[in-house]
Order: sequence, then structure tokens, then C-alpha cells
Amino acid sequence: MKKFNSSRNIIIALTIIILVVLLISFTAMQRDNKKESLPGQSQVNGVVATIDNIVKAPFRGIENMVKSVNNLFNTYSENDELKKKIDHNASLQAEVEVLKSENEKLKKQLDLNETLINYDVVNASVVNRSPDSWQDVLIINKGKKDGIDVNMAVMGDKGLIGRVIIAEENSAKVELLTSINQTTNHFPVMIPGDKGDMVYGLMDGYNNKTHTLVVSQLTSTDKIEVGSKVTTSGLGNNSPKGLLVGEVKEVKKNKTGLTNEVLITPLADMYDVSQVTVVKRSAGNNE
Repeated sequence: MKKFNSSRNIIIALTIIILVVLLISFTAMQRDNKKESLPGQSQVNGVVATIDNIVKAPFRGIENMVKSVNNLFNTYSENDELKKKIDHNASLQAEVEVLKSENEKLKKQLDLNETLINYDVVNASVVNRSPDSWQDVLIINKGKKDGIDVNMAVMGDKGLIGRVIIAEENSAKVELLTSINQTTNHFPVMIPGDKGDMVYGLMDGYNNKTHTLVVSQLTSTDKIEVGSKVTTSGLGNNSPKGLLVGEVKEVKKNKTGLTNEVLITPLADMYDVSQVTVVKRSAGNNE
């Protein structure tokens, strides 16, 4: 009896399978022939699609959120890289400007050296300049071993800027013409007069208000023209003759009103100094 029931179950199962296969085949054939869904199939598909959208909606939202966060991080990273590049470019631009400035100063120094062919000179770099004595003193990287000694004249990019006051083995201290020290930084100078003769005088100070050098103790009453070149006279053995100092800006009476004094505009920049030329002596003079 049990064996008969088992066989019957198998037959029923096979029959159901065959009917399902036939139904699927028939459905497919009908769809292909009519090019449209069977009655009720579109509604079922719609329900299935709706359920699929409902189920997938949270996952799509999470996926979009992850993409948005990822895009945000990518944008932040790109922005950070761009900022670094901009900062780097700004740094490079500043460095280029500094190099251009130094290059221009070196060219001017070379041009100056060409005018000093009759002198023995030493080129040096400024290595220190104290803020509290900015107008008075600077330190250069050449000293006694390079032949530099006290009282040697020091030239800037276009003209005289001061003299050596202390010479060490590997460095030297230079006192500038703008120094407030009124006792040591004197240079004897000469200025062309209107009669063709030279007017000699002594540079004895710096006027902070007019930014001019003051020359007094003039040896002549000849008229001095504004714009005339002022050079060192070589008198006093403290400096060679013929070093360019500046141009006459004004001739006026001194404080006593008894004698004239000359205000000179220096040709060299006293404030932005990075390279200097120390004039040792006239070429061929071994004293």
C-alpha cells in the first residue's frame, strides 16, 4: 500500500512539473507572438518593480551619500593640493624677485668696479647689520687676510658709503656716511667751481631731515652749481682721490650765517646694501 502511494506521488509530481514547463513555454510563445504581456502580467510586474524600488531606495540613498562624502573628501584634498601649489608658487615668485634684485645689485657693483680700474679693490658681502645701528654700521665678510685695513673707503652700488673702522682677520666693520658719529667719519671732498677750479671741503655730517651729506669748511667762495658731482679729494691720506660721493643738492649758509655749506645727495643706497667694494689703495701704490 505504501509502495503504491509513493509511486502515485511521484507521478503527480512529474505531472505538475510537466504542466509548469508547458505553461511557461506557452506563455513565452504567446508573448513572442503577440509582442505584449499576458493579462495580469503587467500588473504583477508593476507590483514587483514598486516593491524593488522600495527595497532598494535606502541602499541607493546610502550609496549616493557615500559618493557625496567621497566627492567631498576628494574636493578637499584637491583644494589642499591647490593651496600648497599656490603657496609654493608665491614662495618661488618671492625668491625670484630677491634673486633679480641681487643680480641687479651685482651688475651695478660690476659697473662700479669698471670705474675703479686705477685702484686695488676687494669685493665683499654684508653679513650683519644690527637694527639698533642700521644707519651707522654694517659688517662685511672680508678682513685683514684679504688686505683690508682701518680707514679704507667702502663703495656701494653707485658711490661712496663709508669707511672701515675695525678690521678683523676674516671680517670688518664699516661705518656709514649716515652715521650719527660726528667725530670719525669725515671725508675730504672736492666740487667743481664756476671758475673751473676745484672747491675743497670736509664732509662732516648727515642731515636726517633732508637725507643729505653736509660739506663745510669750503676753501673757496666760487659759485657751486646744483647737480655738480662731488668726489673724494684724497687729502688727509684717509681715502683715495676721485671716488664718487654724490651730487650737489643745495648751497646755503651754515648755522652761524657766516660761511656756506653744501648739501649733497648720496648716489649710493645707504639702506639696502648687500654687496660692497672696499678700495684698498691706488693701483701700483704699495704704501
